[in-house]
Amino acid sequence: MMNVKIISFILCVFFLAEISFANDTVIIRKDLRLNILSEKQAILNKRAALTTSNGLYKGYRVQVISTSNRDEAQKIKTDLLTKFPEQKVYLIFQSPNFKVRIGNFLKKEDAEDFRTLLNKYYSSGVYIVADAVEYIFKDGDENNNQ
Repeated sequence: MMNVKIISFILCVFFLAEISFANDTVIIRKDLRLNILSEKQAILNKRAALTTSNGLYKGYRVQVISTSNRDEAQKIKTDLLTKFPEQKVYLIFQSPNFKVRIGNFLKKEDAEDFRTLLNKYYSSGVYIVADAVEYIFKDGDENNNQ
C-alpha cells in the first residue's frame, strides 16, 4: 500500500513537471471594447466608494458659525449667500445650536482653499467639517478624486 502511494506521488510529480516545462503557447484575443468597459466600471467603483448610504458623497463643508441664536445664524447665512452665490449654504439645527455651513467639496484641499477665503470675512470659528455632500460629477472629475 505504501509503495502505491510513493509511485503515485512520483507519477504526479513527473506529470506536473512535464506540464510546467511544456513549450505550448496560448494566444488570447481580447475585444478592445473590454478595456472601455473595465475603465467605466473602475470609475463607478470609485464613485461607490465615495457614496454614503443616503446617496450623498463623503466630503467636506466649511462651518462658519455655531450659535444658539437663530437670528445670528440666519444673518450669517444671508451674508454668505450674498457674498458667495455659487455655493450652497446650509443652516443646521443640532440642539441647542444652529450651525451655518457652506460648500460641497469632495477634496479637503478644496475646502481648505475656500476656508482661507472665508477667513478674510470671518475672523474666528471658521473650520472644515466632514459631511455628506451633494455633488454632481463633471467630465474629468473621476480622474482627479483623492
